[in-house]
Amino acid sequence: MYKEGLIKKYLDDLAAKIPAPGGGSAAALNAAMAAALLSMVVNFTLGKPKYAKYEQELKNILAKSENLRNEFLNLVDLDVAAFRSKNMRDALNIPFMLARLCFEGIKLCPPLIKKGNINLISDVAVAAVFFESAFAAAYFNVNINLKVLADKKLTKAIGKELAQKNRIVKRLREQTEAKIGKIIRG
Repeated sequence: MYKEGLIKKYLDDLAAKIPAPGGGSAAALNAAMAAALLSMVVNFTLGKPKYAKYEQELKNILAKSENLRNEFLNLVDLDVAAFRSKNMRDALNIPFMLARLCFEGIKLCPPLIKKGNINLISDVAVAAVFFESAFAAAYFNVNINLKVLADKKLTKAIGKELAQKNRIVKRLREQTEAKIGKIIRG
């Protein structure tokens, strides 16, 4: 659907008076942009003599960020399909998966503060902010869908996991932002 399409078409549909795409797919697109930013930072770092000692770790980060980018793009379309099908389990699972993947994505930011090209350090901060915002959006969507499902056991289990991840995501974004801000300000 949207994965292979034009961003303008997606944004036109997002703005239109149609039920999907909506906030869930927009959050997934936001996370895809975060992953793409990390890939860009790594691509501008690889091959630079100053960062040669980090080459293998950078390649691992790049592989992870590219995998995440693809997963996030898939979620853009999966979220739209789940909403249109009115399948509440899928409507729950898609943002839950998005939250989990954002959690993995934001963990790639701190190493790039030191090991990524210094000229792109602000892009690492932007990626962290995007991951946090996509996680927060997914968290809201999970909670609204849990309310509709009215499964107390499931709500408790997922709620516990996401609350813990939420604390870590916030902390990682704050630490990343603080460290990068200090570097930028000199």
